[in-house]
Amino acid sequence: MKYYECDRMGITHHSNYIRIMEEARVDWMDQLGYGFDRMEAEGVVSPVVSVDCRYRHSTTFKDLIEVAVSVAETTPLKIVFAYTMSCAGKVVCTATSTHCFLEGGRPVSLERRFPELFAAIKTL
Repeated sequence: MKYYECDRMGITHHSNYIRIMEEARVDWMDQLGYGFDRMEAEGVVSPVVSVDCRYRHSTTFKDLIEVAVSVAETTPLKIVFAYTMSCAGKVVCTATSTHCFLEGGRPVSLERRFPELFAAIKTL
């Protein structure tokens, strides 16, 4: 973690875990070959519908947090990402984030709009 991401006690502020989740999710989608920038260029956005975090252990300045991302659930209209964040081999946070898909402000089926992406996610 960086100094500015910690509170006065030197503990990582809880809100930073959500930012870490976003960075990991964006990287995960990029590795899948269908990054959010590509989806947005094609007119589809994927806003966050909900976030759930379970903080298990605190981290501090200079700690390196590793993130494992997976798909907990997917339907044509939403995807739920699961995150396990670890530091020095210890799980420090588990979380999920739920996202929908919109095109022109209206729900869109990922299965119909991006069938190859939907199929790739379903095989994971």
